[in-house]
Amino acid sequence: MEEVKLKIVKVERPEGVNIILGQSHFIKTVEDIHESIVSSVPGAKFGLAFSESSGPCLVRKSGTDPELVDLAAENMMRISAGHTFLVMLKEIYPINVLNTLKDVQEVCSIYCATANPVEVIVAETGGGRGILGVVDGQPPRGVEGEGEAQERRTLLRKIGYKL
Repeated sequence: MEEVKLKIVKVERPEGVNIILGQSHFIKTVEDIHESIVSSVPGAKFGLAFSESSGPCLVRKSGTDPELVDLAAENMMRISAGHTFLVMLKEIYPINVLNTLKDVQEVCSIYCATANPVEVIVAETGGGRGILGVVDGQPPRGVEGEGEAQERRTLLRKIGYKL
């Protein structure tokens, strides 16, 4: 019987950088995700890395911010799960690109889209590595009351996501 090893890989990123981690299925992913982001938010600052799972098995990379491109590639090398991608966003939120990204033909699923600390739970077998899931942020400390609900509504209007 083959053994499965579990690993936890922390996504490293500067403060204020949002990430989107997902799974896709084809080398064309890099160019199509790049195009979807710049089409959604002209001038977007981002880095993108895709972990190829056949052929030369390279981490493919692209983006508009060289530092984020390199950081995304470094994180994908540590995760090392085939057919997965990582987008690192600066000065934009995942909500600005998420629907367009989900419409990219190669994108199969999104594990998370967040500014929180992220740990990726990776399973390793003799055949390679795969992402089982993510730990996104911290557990809840309670249930919001009316005061917290009002703060949430106020914040969404302040940052322009609700009228």
